[in-house]
Amino acid sequence: MAEHHVATHCPYCALQCGTELTGGTGAVSVSPSWFPVNRGGLCRKGWTAPEVLGSPDRLYEPLLRNEYGGLAATDWDDALDRVATKLRELVSEHGPDAVGVFGGGGLTNEKAYSLGKFARLALGTSRIDYNGRFCMAAAATAGNAAFGVDRGLPFPVTDLDDAEVILLAGGNPAETMPPLMQHLEGAELVVIDPRRSATAERAKLHLRPRPGTDLALALGLLHIAVSEGWHDPEYTARRTTGFEQAWARAVSWWPERVERVTGVPASAQRQAVRMLAGARRAYVLTGRGAEQHGDGADTVAGFINLALALGLPGVTGSGYGCLTGQGNGQGGREHGQKADQLPGYRSITDPGARAHVAGVWGVAEKSLPGPGIPATRLLESAGTAGGIRALLVFGANPVLSAPHTGLARAQLSRLDLLVVADFLPSETTRMADVVLPVTQWAEEEGTMTNLEGRVLRRRALLPPPGRARSDLEVLRGLATRLGQPEASFPTRASTVFDELARASAGGPADYSGIDYERLDSGEPLHWPCPAAPERGSQHPGTPRLFLDSFAHPDGRARFTAVDWHGPAESTGHEYPLVATTGRISGHYQTGEQTRRVEELSEAEPESFVRLHPDTAARSGVRDGQLARVSSARGTALARARLDGSMRQDTLFLPIHYPGTGCANLLTNPVLDPRSGIPEFKVAAVSISGVEEVNT
Repeated sequence: MAEHHVATHCPYCALQCGTELTGGTGAVSVSPSWFPVNRGGLCRKGWTAPEVLGSPDRLYEPLLRNEYGGLAATDWDDALDRVATKLRELVSEHGPDAVGVFGGGGLTNEKAYSLGKFARLALGTSRIDYNGRFCMAAAATAGNAAFGVDRGLPFPVTDLDDAEVILLAGGNPAETMPPLMQHLEGAELVVIDPRRSATAERAKLHLRPRPGTDLALALGLLHIAVSEGWHDPEYTARRTTGFEQAWARAVSWWPERVERVTGVPASAQRQAVRMLAGARRAYVLTGRGAEQHGDGADTVAGFINLALALGLPGVTGSGYGCLTGQGNGQGGREHGQKADQLPGYRSITDPGARAHVAGVWGVAEKSLPGPGIPATRLLESAGTAGGIRALLVFGANPVLSAPHTGLARAQLSRLDLLVVADFLPSETTRMADVVLPVTQWAEEEGTMTNLEGRVLRRRALLPPPGRARSDLEVLRGLATRLGQPEASFPTRASTVFDELARASAGGPADYSGIDYERLDSGEPLHWPCPAAPERGSQHPGTPRLFLDSFAHPDGRARFTAVDWHGPAESTGHEYPLVATTGRISGHYQTGEQTRRVEELSEAEPESFVRLHPDTAARSGVRDGQLARVSSARGTALARARLDGSMRQDTLFLPIHYPGTGCANLLTNPVLDPRSGIPEFKVAAVSISGVEEVNT
């Protein structure tokens, strides 16, 4: 095979850094391209990504659980026939909602679209959701409520180059998306994070609230902005509604009260507001730290309220944005794999949206199911009366990523059928009855949508290895066995995209003016990009939203009246500390890919827990010692790392490790009532040392 090159994008985070892959005669190599978000840079995950393509335990052929309890190789027809037969039996006996579908924020737009279509047409089930419910749902809910549309950054990443001040609430891009930091170098940073992260180390001002009090801090910042004359009353009167109701909640959150609740000094609160309000170009950005709470949507709304009071959104050179995390975390939440959604970011309860999508699909509107349930509740329903009896998982590892993973594992073990489509063995494939080997990023064509709403082309360098198939082929194979016409589930990515574009037409995330030809020519196309009304003309896309008006019918943004009531779980005698979780620079998500990269696994080989030296001394834990961290839900074992910058009431554990090192053995499955996101960032815990026995 001759060596060749393709221009594509990194398989990891939502920056979607531009890369060029070279291969064909030997190992695949990667080099960064001069793409706007990364400008010739890559993080170490991006540099080492090709190593995963040749992983020794790559899944090459379908596997079936045999009579001895093991997984044994079979052929595709046997695997798909058995899955389809069992699905028909379960639907016949228990109804279509006995079958669940669980998608992923790393799936291409085409795969996410086809998965939603498969669930609603071939299965007729409402029980579909995806792992983005664990990370992006709160910001999406708050953004839709405030602005009428949810796009992580409603402006290009490069706009941040000219910022003077950026407030970053609950984000750590210096570790999670390092190439982004070059766009923040010219700004003074105000970082809100309970721990001194790599991003906080670069900050002009670091606010360290007690975990679970972010909303109280946001209310306090709004109080200062209004009561001390920093807000923009002309902007709020002209471009917003609901200010009075939001202010009525914030008026009681004076800085000294906020200091008592959060631990953030009143003087630091005032300094943060002065910095933002005094800048000509300022941004408020949120990340998972603000979102993964039982009040996550309200917390994000609190920071949006602050941005609106200061007159930032919809103004050139300023704004509010959310740092989307997963590779296709933006596109993955737009085209139908969410429980309450149809393609184009349409609501599944909207009669007009249902009629439009049904028309594209060639079915009756009344045949489409209604909204489903959030991902955590979907998993918890497994094997229960009225719950799901089968689950199909595409591009996710919920056994490791779900909160209270011990419960999730127990519930999934009660299923009559668990089917997992993946390219590497994972904790979830190891529980599966059927494992279907699929292609990964350098072996497939498709599109991704990055955190700024730009639609990008993913291109294949390699053919599928072994007997692996694309997810699109898997979905067609199952759909046709369930009675769907073959033409309804095409396997060519460009064909699927053309249908997706038609289905999205007129929706908030309108892709109808985008096609592969335009993308392959290098046009920078941000949605919405509707089809042009006149033949021969083309819509240029919308890199900056809200400059003229917001997406609500009256053109105004909405303040949301929110208040702080505290996390669902309080500390006490048995569990006196708070554990919070997050990512580290060397690994990604549940670590199934990065833990297979030698350089990355050697740098961070095992789970760890960061804690203050005084906390360790009180708990009898030594630096480097194996520690037992326990909550009301379970116990994790992690290597202690003493860190004098940590709050004395807080522990930090990374989310990337399996087995006894899994941080989600501890986390609380309580959900934000507005968005369905779990409270990953606050768990009451205890810690103690473990004496290891050398053998």
